[in-house]
Amino acid sequence: MNIQVGRILLASGLALFAAAPFTPASAQKSMSVDLVVVGAGGSGVSAARQAQMSGVKNVVLIEKQPAIGGTANFCEGMFAAESSLQSQVGIVVTREHAFRTIMEYSHWKANPRLVRAFIDKSAESIEWMKQNGVAFKYVAATTPGAPMTWHVFDGLCKKAVNTLAARFTENGGKILTKTPGKSLINEKGTVLGVTAEQDGAPLEIRAKAVIIATGGYANSKELMTKYTDYPDTIPIGNIGKDGDGIKMAWAAGAAKEGMGVLQTYRPGLPKYLANSHLMAAARQPYLWIDHNGFRFTDETIQSNWPFAGNALVKSGGTAISIFDADTRKFLETNGIEQPMGEYLHSGSKLMKFEEELQKEIATGNNKAFVANSLAELAQKIGVNPAVLEETITQNNTFAEQRADGQFFKSPKFLRPVKTPPFYAVKLHPTMLGTLGGVRVNEKLQAVGENGMPIPGLYVVGNDAGGMYGDTYDLLMSGSTMGFAVNSGRIAGENAAKYIGAAK
Repeated sequence: MNIQVGRILLASGLALFAAAPFTPASAQKSMSVDLVVVGAGGSGVSAARQAQMSGVKNVVLIEKQPAIGGTANFCEGMFAAESSLQSQVGIVVTREHAFRTIMEYSHWKANPRLVRAFIDKSAESIEWMKQNGVAFKYVAATTPGAPMTWHVFDGLCKKAVNTLAARFTENGGKILTKTPGKSLINEKGTVLGVTAEQDGAPLEIRAKAVIIATGGYANSKELMTKYTDYPDTIPIGNIGKDGDGIKMAWAAGAAKEGMGVLQTYRPGLPKYLANSHLMAAARQPYLWIDHNGFRFTDETIQSNWPFAGNALVKSGGTAISIFDADTRKFLETNGIEQPMGEYLHSGSKLMKFEEELQKEIATGNNKAFVANSLAELAQKIGVNPAVLEETITQNNTFAEQRADGQFFKSPKFLRPVKTPPFYAVKLHPTMLGTLGGVRVNEKLQAVGENGMPIPGLYVVGNDAGGMYGDTYDLLMSGSTMGFAVNSGRIAGENAAKYIGAAK
């Protein structure tokens, strides 16, 4: 997604399981199929449906949660270049431009063969989604000035994934929820199935090939601590993403790639919806300071989430957004200037700000503050009053002169902090998921340290490394959901060829 903003900020993520469209099959000790896909998110469902359409007759899709979709339940659209929808409205984004943009952004740390395969498949995948009953609303970009590659689904990603899943089961596919994969069946270097657990009992699924699509390791404290710069990054819309599939592939001999790359999102707080008025106010690009009271960034980078995440981690992991009564009145009367995805557009008036502010203050979490003087505000947020006063004086000078003499921020977003009461909201790094783990080739085969594929094993979506360098790329809007669908489709097609060759 790029799994995009949208519904990702569901309070604790528990809404993910509100209505499971599939139920566990009756407990059994073993089964034999042609293909097993581990994980029923955007990439897993795409892989299963594509394998089925490529002629694999007996496909089972297992999911450890009680409902399918994973983080794809919260995105809005997917990437494509040279699609029919772009052509219809005169949008020109060539495959060459997309390839060069991705590779140059990553400083050529991304896997070029994988990137090219992803891009080349993207336009076809729009037609494939339509063929499977998925409709689109429009094409846009999520970052100002970025190529218009974001193909937004009618009903957003959750409806798209459920539509694909319905087509899969209508055509004989089987989905087993509450059935986590535990390990791969590996015989003499060839993967021949999965051991799983169903209703607390072991289940052996023998298969001719396995596709891993478990969605990364955002909820694994162990892996986050070992591989990331800021292990306390807040996972949004992720539940049970413990790196299960990644560890299974490693145990089978797959090499590591892309560990530590996060799908960083706008700084925020846990348990806030995408349409939160408190968060929308705090995320406006006006004045952000670090935990010592110093300004640390051009605040407009919040529209390019990975940049904002990187700057926030480098500054120590805490941003404090500060504004005054005049700015609050402006946001309530005129509305926000920077949109918050599809849920609060530019001009949305923040009439629920006071209600949400008071609720947050009442929690005692010390994340939101209001004060009648800057000295009082400094005391509440825990910074040196002299430093805060100097920072705000400098900010007010920049606002008066209509020129940011420090970080060259657009004058449009220079607002003074003069009129009490004064407001502050602490923000922390957040992410929509992790973006790597297992080294793959352009066929989405898992490969070992020697670069050779592991027979029978494919890895897709957020479990696969190589799509990004060291930083999530928001320039190609919709890239993570796009990669979920396209990597799933590529794996499904190649698994079908492999299974055919194995007969």
